[in-house]
Amino acid sequence: MATLLHQLMPTEPEVAGLLALIRLHRARAAARFDSKGGLVLLQHQDRSLWDREAIAEAARLLTGAAMRQRPGPYQLQAAIVACHAEAGCWGDTDWEQIVLLYDMLLHLAPSPVIRLHRAIALRYTSGPQAALTEVDRLAAELDRYHLYHATRADLLRELGQPDQARAADRLALELTANPAEQAVLQERISWT
Repeated sequence: MATLLHQLMPTEPEVAGLLALIRLHRARAAARFDSKGGLVLLQHQDRSLWDREAIAEAARLLTGAAMRQRPGPYQLQAAIVACHAEAGCWGDTDWEQIVLLYDMLLHLAPSPVIRLHRAIALRYTSGPQAALTEVDRLAAELDRYHLYHATRADLLRELGQPDQARAADRLALELTANPAEQAVLQERISWT
C-alpha cells in the first residue's frame, strides 16, 4: 500500500519517508528471530542476513525526500533506522547522529516513547548514568510500559546494580504479553 501511495504521490516527502521506514524494517526481518523463534536484539543480529539492496533503496528514497526540505516524522524515523541499517556492525552505529535525529523528531512529534528511545541512544554518547537520568524522568508517563522498565533494567545492570535491574526486568515481564519478549526478559532475570 505504501508503494502504491508513493506512486500516486511521488513528490510527497512523508510518503517516501514512510515507504523507506517500512523497507528498512523489512530488510532486517530475517535476522530478528533465531532458529527456535527467539527474539534477537539488534546488537546481536547477524547483519549478513539483512537485505542490503532494500536498505540501499530505502536510503535513495530518504535522500530524495530530504531534497524536498520538508522533514517530517516518518522521514526522521526512517533516518534513525537507516543509521542502524547502514552501520557495518553495532560498534559502527552513529549514535550522535541518532540523538540529533531524535531531537528533531521530538520537536515535530513529542512523546514519552520517543524520549525513551532518545535516552537509549544517549547511553552510547553520554553513558549509562546520563541515560538513566533521562529514563527516570519518564516514570510517571511510562510506568505501565514494559520497554520503559526493560530499558531501566539494562541501564541499572550496566551501572552495577543487579538487584534493581532484576526488579525492573520483573516489572517489564509482568507488563508484556509477547512470548518472544517474555523469553528475553526471563533469561535476563535468570542471569542478572
